[in-house]
Amino acid sequence: MSNNEIRTFRRVVTGHDTSGKAVFLHDGSATNVQQPPRGGVTSTLFWVTDETPAKLTSDSDNAERTIGIPPPVNGSIFRVVEYAPDSTVKAMPDTERNWNLANRPDSGGDAIQTDAGARHHGMHRTKSIDYAIVLSGEIFLMLDDSETLLKAGDVVVQQGTYHAWSNRSDKPCQIAFILIGAEVPWE
Repeated sequence: MSNNEIRTFRRVVTGHDTSGKAVFLHDGSATNVQQPPRGGVTSTLFWVTDETPAKLTSDSDNAERTIGIPPPVNGSIFRVVEYAPDSTVKAMPDTERNWNLANRPDSGGDAIQTDAGARHHGMHRTKSIDYAIVLSGEIFLMLDDSETLLKAGDVVVQQGTYHAWSNRSDKPCQIAFILIGAEVPWE
């Protein structure tokens, strides 16, 4: 796969017909993919809910929308993010790097820390509990003053912490994220 190729994911969504019988509502490539012109951070959105408990009666496609990084206040997001190596992102002109980190259609506006003094250009936090599963590659999870290396198969439960993802390898890293809206202690 070249640097500009987007991995496609098959997405199968089940539901019910009018008689209550289980049916397949969607079965095909996930199409809500956000990617900058020369790579960097690619996001594939699979599903969004706007409330908890989630409503299971809709046959609409809850992935066909524009949404920020954090989930709706009482909802959830399921997506896979592919992180290019840091060397690729650092080599981009500032306008493209900013697109990757703050100005993407799914950035959520204030979810990205842009202070010049930040430990890493991608430091941010969301008003959510995040479940993350590293699917391929490796990546450092950076916190305020510590970090750990994660590899394929590792799982993270992140409770609204200030963090960044730093791919110091020479290969992309894919992470599946499930974010659920949460009450946060800093407000």
